[in-house]
Amino acid sequence: MEQKTMKALVYHGPNQISLDDVPVPKIEEPTDAILKVTTSTICGSDIHIMQGYIPSVQPGTVLGHEFCGEIVEFGSQVGGGFKVGDRVAVSCIVHCGKCFYCLNDQPQYCETARGEGMTSSMLFGNYINGCQAEYIRVPLAETGMHKIPEGLDDLDVLFVGDILSTGYFGAEKCNIQHGDTVVVWGCGPVGMCAMACARLWGPAQVIAVDLDDYRLHVAKKNGVCDVVINSGKEDAAAIIMDLTNGRGADCAIEAVGLVPTIDAAMKTLRVGGRLEVIGFGTPTYELNMIDLFMKNLTIGSGLVPADNMARLIELIHKGKLNLRFLATHSKPLNDIVEGYDIFGNKKDGCIKWIVTPYEK
Repeated sequence: MEQKTMKALVYHGPNQISLDDVPVPKIEEPTDAILKVTTSTICGSDIHIMQGYIPSVQPGTVLGHEFCGEIVEFGSQVGGGFKVGDRVAVSCIVHCGKCFYCLNDQPQYCETARGEGMTSSMLFGNYINGCQAEYIRVPLAETGMHKIPEGLDDLDVLFVGDILSTGYFGAEKCNIQHGDTVVVWGCGPVGMCAMACARLWGPAQVIAVDLDDYRLHVAKKNGVCDVVINSGKEDAAAIIMDLTNGRGADCAIEAVGLVPTIDAAMKTLRVGGRLEVIGFGTPTYELNMIDLFMKNLTIGSGLVPADNMARLIELIHKGKLNLRFLATHSKPLNDIVEGYDIFGNKKDGCIKWIVTPYEK
C-alpha cells in the first residue's frame, strides 16, 4: 500500500474531536488484516466517548466501531478462506473464538484480546483505533470478519457488528415465548433492532415506548412493533396493563439505560416476567430486592456479544431481518464532525448517520 497517511476522526479529550491526518495502519501480528473502510456509522456509545464519559478511551484514539470494509492485506495466520478484495462485515469486539470465554458464549470477555486493566475484550474506537477512517487494522481477523454474501450490500449488514447484535442479545436473553407481550423501552436504533429481533420468536405483540413521536412513527411504519406509546403524553403503565389483561408484560427490553425507564420496565412486568437491560447509561441502579423477590422477576444485562453475526447475516440474506430503514442520513467521512452534531443531538430526524468513504 503506497498511501502513508489517511483521514481519521480522532478523539482529543472531552468534546474535542477532529478529522486529522494519521498514519495508515500496518500489519502488526500475523493474525491481523488491513481493511479499506467502505461504510461506517456513528453509534450512541461514540457520542458517550466524545463527551468524555468512557475513561478507557485515551486522547489520540481513532473513533468508531460499526463498519464494513474491503480486505487489502492480511497476515500469514489469517485463515477462513479470506482473500484480498473480499467484502466483510466486522464485529465491534475483537475475540479469538478459542479461549474459555469465547467457547462459553462470552466472547466480549475474550482472554486473548483482553490486556491488563481492561474490562472487556478490545473494542474498536475504545481500546484500539476504530473505523471512522479510511483504513483500519483488524486484530484476530479470521474470527471477527464475516464475508458479505452476494446480493447484499454494506447497508444490509452494516449494523450486525454492534446494534443488531445487541438487539438480538436482548431478545434472546429475555427468553421470549410464542404469544408473549414484549415491551421495548427506548425507540432509538438499538431499541428498534431489539423490536425486529423480538419478532423472530413469535410474540403476540411488541410494544414500543419512547418520548419521541417521530421515532415511534418510524418503528410502527416499518413493522418492528405493533403498538406505540409516548410515555411523555400517555400513561404507559396503564396502557400496558390494559393490553395484557391486567397482568403486565411477559418480557421487557430496556434500550435506554436510565433509572426511570428501568424502573418503569420492572413495574410493568407480570409476575415471573423477564427484563433485559441493554441500554448503556446510568452507572448505578438501586434494585428493590423485595419487588424482585415477590414478583419472581428475572433481570439480566450485559455487553453485546460478538458471536451471532453469522446467524444475523443469514437471517438478513433470507429476508427475515431488514434494518436498512434506520439509515436516515449519509455523508462522506469529510463531514463526520457534522454527523456527530446531528446524530448526537437528534436533529433533523436522524436515526443513524452513515459514513461513506472520504472524498479527496
